[in-house]
Amino acid sequence: MKEQNFKNHPQFVPAYHYVASTLLLAILIGSLVNLAHSTKESLYSASLICALTIVSIIIWFYMRVFALKVQDRAIRAEENFRHFILTGKPFDKSLHLSQIIALRFASDEEFVQLAKRAVDENLTNKQIKQSVQHWRADHHRA
Repeated sequence: MKEQNFKNHPQFVPAYHYVASTLLLAILIGSLVNLAHSTKESLYSASLICALTIVSIIIWFYMRVFALKVQDRAIRAEENFRHFILTGKPFDKSLHLSQIIALRFASDEEFVQLAKRAVDENLTNKQIKQSVQHWRADHHRA
């Protein structure tokens, strides 16, 4: 894998982010057009197609949200454990989840100091990532 850094760390899955979302949008538009042009005899089936499309969009959206929440919880636990190993203390309670997630990219050498800076200066996740000098790649989060 190529070296990861601030500029190239976001990951996109083309089949999910582009193809599936575009197809779902096209199906929604097509089902609404079908519903608008339906006759009295085909109104029920056209309504079911619209309902199925909306349910598919909801499932597609929450499938991603739930997976990211689980990943975020795992990252919080891993980074809190890492902080405990390095300092003998858990994270400061005022660290936000987005800050902890950004801290995962910091090397062990700068991790503790950057965590302290994040609390003291209330750094955003973007500021934390930009402050990382020695990037620790995370190739497991999509």
